[in-house]
Amino acid sequence: MMYLPYVAIAVIAYLMGSFSTGLLVAKIHHGPNLRQVGSKNTGASNVLRTMGLKSGAITFLGDFLKALLACVIGLVWMGHKGVLVAGLFAVIGHNWPVYYGFKGGKGVASTCAVILMGFWWQALICYGVTIGLIAKTKYISLGSMTLAGLYAVLVTITAWGDWMAILWAWLLVALCVWRHRANIRRLLNGTEAKIGQKAK
Repeated sequence: MMYLPYVAIAVIAYLMGSFSTGLLVAKIHHGPNLRQVGSKNTGASNVLRTMGLKSGAITFLGDFLKALLACVIGLVWMGHKGVLVAGLFAVIGHNWPVYYGFKGGKGVASTCAVILMGFWWQALICYGVTIGLIAKTKYISLGSMTLAGLYAVLVTITAWGDWMAILWAWLLVALCVWRHRANIRRLLNGTEAKIGQKAK
C-alpha cells in the first residue's frame, strides 16, 4: 500500500506528459503534420524548424510547464521522491504519449523542467553549459544530450548515496540518448541539421 501514491503520481504524470503542445500549436496555426515532416516528432525542435521561432518557443514553454506541474504535484503529494517519480514519467509520457499512438517528441523541454525540480542548482549549471554549446555548435541535439549527461554526472557527485536520485538521473540520460539515436548517427556522419536550417 505504501507504493500506491507513487503509482498514482506516475500515472498522473504520464497522462500529463502525454499532452502534446506541438500538435496543438500546429493545429492552431494551421501548420504541417509534425509526424510527417522534419524529424517526424512533435517536440519543440521540430516545431522550430518547420514553423519558426515563435511556434517553437511556445511549444518548448508548454512542454516545460506540463512537466513542471507534474513535478509540483509529486512534490506536494510525496515530497522529493514524488518529484523524481513524476518527472521521469512526465518525460516518458511526452516521448510515448498514449493520446497520439505513442509517437511523441524527444523530451528535452520536459527534461529541462524535471531536472530543475529535482536538483535546481545542478540544473542551472547544465542550462548554462548547454546554451553555450548550442550557441557554439548550432546543434540542438548535441546540447540536449550534453544537458542530460552533465546533469547526471553532477547529481552522482553531489547526491552520492542517494541511489534513487542517481538512478533517476541516469535514466533521464538513457531516455534522452535513446530518443536521439538517429541524431547521433547524423552527428557522426556530418549530416545533422543545425539551427537555422529548415526541415524538409
